[in-house]
Amino acid sequence: MERVHKAVVLGVNYYTSLSVIRCLGREGIAVTTVDCSHDRTYVLESKYISEKIIAPHYQTDEKALLACLIRYAQKQQTKPVLFPSLDPYVECVDRHLEELRHYYLINQIEQGLSTRLMDKHSLAELAVQYGVKIPESVPGYHPHLIEAVEKETGYPCILKPADSTAFGRLFHVKVFHICNRSELTEELRKVKEAGLDFIIQRVIPGFDDHMYTFDAYLDQNSKVAHWMTAQKYRQYPINFGASVYTAQKYVPELYDIGAPFLEAAGFKGFAEVVRIRRPQIRQRLRKHRSVVLEKHSAVLPQRKSTGHLISG
Repeated sequence: MERVHKAVVLGVNYYTSLSVIRCLGREGIAVTTVDCSHDRTYVLESKYISEKIIAPHYQTDEKALLACLIRYAQKQQTKPVLFPSLDPYVECVDRHLEELRHYYLINQIEQGLSTRLMDKHSLAELAVQYGVKIPESVPGYHPHLIEAVEKETGYPCILKPADSTAFGRLFHVKVFHICNRSELTEELRKVKEAGLDFIIQRVIPGFDDHMYTFDAYLDQNSKVAHWMTAQKYRQYPINFGASVYTAQKYVPELYDIGAPFLEAAGFKGFAEVVRIRRPQIRQRLRKHRSVVLEKHSAVLPQRKSTGHLISG
């Protein structure tokens, strides 16, 4: 069946964009990709891509990128559906949401919501606001940071960037894993010299196969229309990376916390809630954000006595 609306996938150098392209292409949807370069973009080898566009970089000329997107949409008979597939593109679309909605079909309608959900500080505030427990955390701007970390989170702990993309580009890791005061002092020096915002958070123990996911699609009324759950077996990098081996596993308790949180936040589109199981009585939650199709974390009460479910 011929599909009327084209899909425009923004950013094509990560597996998330490849997944979007494959899923849409298999349904007969024409897919156009947009990125600043065709170098090192293995995604462009997909047979499901109909058009490939090189556009200005969002960092060097965001206005020109916006103009490029608008020109392409104006040439189409119907509004394309816009799929930003990386954090920086999600933020870019969010900044220009009101203008882009004149030319594209976009899940989000509230400007600023995507950015707030991606930012670790505001995401933690939303979690508290909607009754989602989070582990001990210390913001990077705390006036007595080292003392607060040792009192609130202890060691080991992790330093998580507010801007994961900038942090990863500079340090080539997702987080800093810290085991003592000496390591904390050194990692703080690095991020402060780089001018990056961050939080320090207690480490929740458990290997990759202790993690479970709640994946959902929320409609334009911010109601969960479709959902599934799965168990992770491997991430890359281990413990703090993206899923590379996951199996579907039905865990209905995840809906009880994931759906109310996402609906209350007013989210629209695809989201993933990740949590980790550990054999302790206390319930905690570790917040986890991602890219494109935003990731949010939540805690889940476990019904059996073998452990508790904690977000990853």
